[in-house]
Amino acid sequence: MTPKTKLNVDEKALSKLKLVAVAYSYVDREQFATEAAYEAEKEVEERAQQVIQAISDLKVEVKAYPADEHFLTDVLIDRPDLVVNLVDTLRGVDRLCSAVPGVLEYANIPYTGCRLTGMVVGNNRHLCKEMLEHYHIPTPRYKFIKDLRSNTAPDFEPPYIVKLNEGGGGMGIDDKAVKETAAAAQKRVEALHDEYGLPVLVEQFIDGPELAGIVFDDGAAHQVFVAQKCFRRKPDGKHDFTSQQPNGQPASYRFELMEDDKLCQTASELCARAFDALRFSDYAKFDMRVDARDNTPYFIDANPNTAFGPAKGLPLTEILSLYGVEFPEILASLLSKHARSIRPPKEV
Repeated sequence: MTPKTKLNVDEKALSKLKLVAVAYSYVDREQFATEAAYEAEKEVEERAQQVIQAISDLKVEVKAYPADEHFLTDVLIDRPDLVVNLVDTLRGVDRLCSAVPGVLEYANIPYTGCRLTGMVVGNNRHLCKEMLEHYHIPTPRYKFIKDLRSNTAPDFEPPYIVKLNEGGGGMGIDDKAVKETAAAAQKRVEALHDEYGLPVLVEQFIDGPELAGIVFDDGAAHQVFVAQKCFRRKPDGKHDFTSQQPNGQPASYRFELMEDDKLCQTASELCARAFDALRFSDYAKFDMRVDARDNTPYFIDANPNTAFGPAKGLPLTEILSLYGVEFPEILASLLSKHARSIRPPKEV
């Protein structure tokens, strides 16, 4: 049995918070390229309300702020002690979400989640993989296709998985995302580029177990939690991976604690290194595929502001729950870490 992990919570610091703001994505169907992309982001409104209730349960005053055209004006007027940043898209574009940390830093308002640099890196899979390679953190071979002029055959062996260079939640990955030939991969690149108008990655598909790692910085240490993703079905009848194609079935996977302690330790150490290398902060999620030939975890994705909320269907919440850490403790640890930096007002 895995021992319960206890996060660092400073109750005295928590009492300093007079007003906490929850910023979340403003979602309008017209801003998104596809219905699937819109539906994937729409859930943030309900999740924000759940986080607001959880903060209120800690006896802290809280207020909601959609990231629309009034966002900056609203936070400047209210001057919250801390902004819980749940924004992962602006005007339907994922890479623009880094504007929220930029605005808050400009206004000198503290916020949770990833800083500006980490958000820029984490929302660009090509840049992220270049950084991982620089720090000698394993990641599958890949080909970056900025536009269709560079859509030539990869110089590595199949199978391949074709994914957008940006976009959370596996957007664009359907039941047939894994391709067995270069020609099939190139055809899929064309389809994704035509549908979304974004650069694309063709990545070597590592056909082994998939792991998810959560790094949570509680102010005292980088706490790392790793679990195995156990799939309930093979979307294409052959390979295990997460498809975003609607099929009317229950969730296609569940998380379980790992039985291989050595692999878990290796993955944990790599996640901690990747967290620092990619300039992430507070918390992040990493997805890895394990090559059965040498038991090496290869990083296939990094999410610097992974979905934050109490719902057990969210990876951060579900995985930490496996280690005995529930959302109220996660939230109290996050808020109190930032509250410690709040200085009392100067006496006049």
